[in-house]
Amino acid sequence: MTRHGKNCTAGAVYTYHEKKKDTAASGYGTQSIRLGKDAIKDFDCCCLSLQPCHDPVITPHGYLYDKQAILEYILHQKTETAKKMKLYEKQKKAQKSSSQLESKSEERERVERFKTRENSIVSKPINPFISGQDNGGETGRTDGSSTAESSAAPSASTSSQSLPSFWIPTLTPEAKPTLLKKPSKAVLCPMSGRPIKMNELIAVHFTPLDPSLDRVALLTRQDRYVCAVTRDVLANSVPCAVLRPSGTVVTQECVEKLIKKDMTDPVTGDQLSDRDIIPLQRGGTGFAASGVALKAKEARPVMMV
Repeated sequence: MTRHGKNCTAGAVYTYHEKKKDTAASGYGTQSIRLGKDAIKDFDCCCLSLQPCHDPVITPHGYLYDKQAILEYILHQKTETAKKMKLYEKQKKAQKSSSQLESKSEERERVERFKTRENSIVSKPINPFISGQDNGGETGRTDGSSTAESSAAPSASTSSQSLPSFWIPTLTPEAKPTLLKKPSKAVLCPMSGRPIKMNELIAVHFTPLDPSLDRVALLTRQDRYVCAVTRDVLANSVPCAVLRPSGTVVTQECVEKLIKKDMTDPVTGDQLSDRDIIPLQRGGTGFAASGVALKAKEARPVMMV
């Protein structure tokens, strides 16, 4: 569509371009955008700082971090967990003391109810010189009075318990503090959400493309590292793996065609197992074939027409 066709406002059809333009200008409707290569981190960048790693380490699940960044993250999480544990212990002590006070108040109320019940029992001596009918009449009157008293007692108690108005402070709702759950002491990986420990981090050794270059000159190049065995250039489009014993980075093709034949580390000569070959989690390439979700969505309110 030409420029004049896009700017035409006399058309009888509400075009897709006009709809997208109005959506962006109005602030309503969900917007989606396709991420390019510049919005995705490189395979040798830290997942926290998004910068090239100075001292790279990898988790058993394949996520690459700078050693300083991941250690600061672990220490920060442990400090936060210790603070949460202190608050939880404080809440636990407060609940224990409140439960003890409630139990004491219940015991006190039970004793008071027993006292009032015992005091309400009145034993009247029998006069042998009065006839049985009079005794019965008196007894009947006594029973009647006791029945009236008993019927009046609950009404009095209910009237004393029921409050005349609900605008008094004792009947207003009270916002109770949110109960804290016991925090977990395990530090979770910021990418995979699984427990992570310092002693499980594996040092990674990239093979530079040109060993004569210093680090600053190496980072300015687009192609920085190569496979330690085949010397293929590593990039986001190349699946890579890290060998646990030596920490070297090789391509997945090298693992399938060479290393898995004898399961030996080509650098140290150690025997490998399946858990010693860690696939490196890489970023996207800007193409749908990389298997990474390359679309970002922003949910905004929808205006009904």
